[in-house]
Amino acid sequence: MPQGDKSKYTDKQKRQAEHIEDGYEKKGVSEKEAEARAWATVNKNDGGGKQPGGSDRKKADK
Repeated sequence: MPQGDKSKYTDKQKRQAEHIEDGYEKKGVSEKEAEARAWATVNKNDGGGKQPGGSDRKKADK
């Protein structure tokens, strides 16, 4: 996954980041910095992208 790719994030995480970014922009933070801070906050709270995978997936019968 290339750096900056947001495909592994859930819709909820994307909405949260957008809301956080809007709040920073209202405080006068630049758009680029607001986006970076918003995604850092989402990662801090949720630990990164949460698409299904890993231990949540059911294993196929062999």
